[in-house]
This record gives sequence, C-alpha cells and structure tokens, in this order.
Amino acid sequence: MDTVADFLTRIRNSLHADHDEAVIPSSRMNVELARVLKDEGYIVDYRVEQEARSGSGRPTESQFDWLHVTLKYTEDRDPVISGLRRISTPGRRQYVTADELPRVQGGMGTAILTTSRGVMTAYEARRQNVGGEVLAHIW
Repeated sequence: MDTVADFLTRIRNSLHADHDEAVIPSSRMNVELARVLKDEGYIVDYRVEQEARSGSGRPTESQFDWLHVTLKYTEDRDPVISGLRRISTPGRRQYVTADELPRVQGGMGTAILTTSRGVMTAYEARRQNVGGEVLAHIW
C-alpha cells in the first residue's frame, strides 16, 4: 500500500468535503509529511492518537495510531491547499540531484522530498545541497 498517496488523498478528500480535520493511519512518513505541511503553513496542526478499533464488532486489545491533521482555511472558507500531486510512485520512483530540484508553480508551491537527511522541502534541500526522492508537489 502506498501510504504517501493515501495521506494525500485523505487530505484532498477532506478539503473537498469541507472538513476541519482529516484522520489518517499514522506512520513515520505520514507524521513527517504532516510536520513539513505545518512548517510551511499549509495546515494548522497535527497530532497522533491511539484508538482501539474492532473489526468485527467484538472488542479487541489491538491499538491503532491515527494521525489527526487539522486543516487550514482562509477567512472565506477556501482551503489553503489548492492542489496536491504524488510525484514518485512505488512503480516509478523519481529521484533528483541537488542541481535538479523542482520548482512548483513558479516557486509558489512546495516540493516535498525525502533525502538522506530526512523529509524536507526542495527549498531546504537546495540550501543543504542534497538531492533525493520527490514525494509530492503541493500548492
């Protein structure tokens, strides 16, 4: 399963449905993506909560971590995020060097990369002179 695509789709669907919060299965990658989105001002906040879930109606002892992302809107209730696109997929990875880092919407958007130094924006990767896998574009 592609957790990054699932993360982006749940955010996109929640924005289209005008929800205040998106609930996403938690993983290290999803938490890092939420951190970058918060640092760049695309979301208000995020938190990880443990919730007990039962699949067949019977109570179980299993715990699942869920990432709650609080979405950000303008005063007119328009979403701050107007577009999300998954770039590197499990079937076709997209890697770039430090010299080839992408610009999204002429610099008005953000490219998110995973590098040897962690998940960061293309701007941050350019500053640190590192390349990596381009996960998504957000504008």
